[in-house]
Amino acid sequence: MYLPFEEMPDSARVWVYQGNRKFNKEEIDLISSRLTAFCNQWNTHGNLMPTSFDIKYDQFIILSVDESQLGASGCSIDSSVQTLRELDQVLQANLLDQGKVSFVHQDEVTISSLGEIKEYIQSGALTSTTKVFNPVIQKKEDLNSKWIIPAGESWLNRYFNN
Repeated sequence: MYLPFEEMPDSARVWVYQGNRKFNKEEIDLISSRLTAFCNQWNTHGNLMPTSFDIKYDQFIILSVDESQLGASGCSIDSSVQTLRELDQVLQANLLDQGKVSFVHQDEVTISSLGEIKEYIQSGALTSTTKVFNPVIQKKEDLNSKWIIPAGESWLNRYFNN
């Protein structure tokens, strides 16, 4: 059952999907419509779960499940991935590619492939203090403290300690 994202508890589990570009207004409307419908029927073993989603920076889709009473099963998680896969076929935004690095450069979200990271570092566009997005956060509360962090505090730190 869909709940507004703000009503999800801080302990709710989250999955972050990042597009390779910003979504336009029509795409955001499509995402919102499809994910609201999905959340209203998202269940585990036939039991509806309190679920939600949010779209941040017109580029990140965050799915959320309150597992305090009922945990998400493998099948229910698979159904969410399938829904994102279907959205990605329409949007062509590379949502399921985990090989992207997102960071803030000149007040804009920049998405890079792993192979381009060294180029951004060498050009000075990505430094140890650059804000990067941590896509592997697990709880809604992590959005406030662990999602956007300095690159030097992320796995990218190894590139700055040479």
